[in-house]
Amino acid sequence: MTMSDPLAATCPAPRAETERVLLGHGSGGQLMAELLGDLTPRLGMSTLDDAAVVTVGRDEIVMSTDAFVVTPRFFPGGDIGSLAVHGTINDIAMMGAQPIALSLAYIVEEGLPLAELTAVTSSVAAAAAACGVPVVTGDTKVVGRGAADGLYVITTGFGVRLPNARPSATGGRPGDAVLLSGPIGLHGVTILSTREGLGFETEIASDSRPLHRLVRAMIDAGGPHVHAMRDPTRGGLASALNELAVDVGIEVDESAIPVPNQVAAACELLGLDPLHVANEGCLVAFVAPGAADRVLTAMRATPEGAAACRIGEVGAGHPGRVTMRTIVGATRVVDMLVGEQLPRIC
Repeated sequence: MTMSDPLAATCPAPRAETERVLLGHGSGGQLMAELLGDLTPRLGMSTLDDAAVVTVGRDEIVMSTDAFVVTPRFFPGGDIGSLAVHGTINDIAMMGAQPIALSLAYIVEEGLPLAELTAVTSSVAAAAAACGVPVVTGDTKVVGRGAADGLYVITTGFGVRLPNARPSATGGRPGDAVLLSGPIGLHGVTILSTREGLGFETEIASDSRPLHRLVRAMIDAGGPHVHAMRDPTRGGLASALNELAVDVGIEVDESAIPVPNQVAAACELLGLDPLHVANEGCLVAFVAPGAADRVLTAMRATPEGAAACRIGEVGAGHPGRVTMRTIVGATRVVDMLVGEQLPRIC
């Protein structure tokens, strides 16, 4: 009997899971970008924005749709109902549009308490009224036990683009100032703390809120000089900046990025990067240098942008790359979130 040579043995090369959808495909990060890069061309879509502009006569109508599966459904600072309203309105606003109407759909699992469905609906109504954007149509489907996790909410929004507003995901130009409307990480840490019972919820709440009034103030101040806007939801600020760094490079200053103490402490304890933690009430914008101070002043005059700040600059070198000057003076590359840091945050 002869012995096989162990050095001659071969092992199959490892390969990535490509046959099934993973949680990471919904992270807002690299896996999601790859998934959308495969799916959207099949629909004839090429836009990198969260909303689309449809020309109707002389009007530019902006449309966006989103699904919300957050768990838990109620959390400090909001719930799945108000989050659905704010999230869709914000996607419309990021295209420089004034939202005018919403549609609402529920997928309800058999057994959900009617009191909870009523509470979510009341929250949707209150949030829509506060935003001045009515819910005008909708749909409800009920599925069997185990076919859904209680309640999923789907919203579609419609808006009209503001005069002189032309922001887009590919609108960044070298020299643009990178403006951030406020602190980061509040929503993601709140959801994690509430879900896992970590105790942070006594000190922290989601930043979920509508941004359309802030955007109007920015457009009024800067008009077409507001080149790009994005609300850094899933995947956080890091993923949003990478999505906007299509044909340009971006450099941000770590010391200029407002991270609340509670968020910094939670991220340090849990090994998370605040730049990857989700937000639901702030935006990042690229604004022409000559208009940046004017737009920043207008942002700070609104409740939503009171803590607005300049965090960096758009450059011509290294297209597609985001870098950050760290507090210690080094420079590091800021990548998109890879995988799933925290599922079902919106």
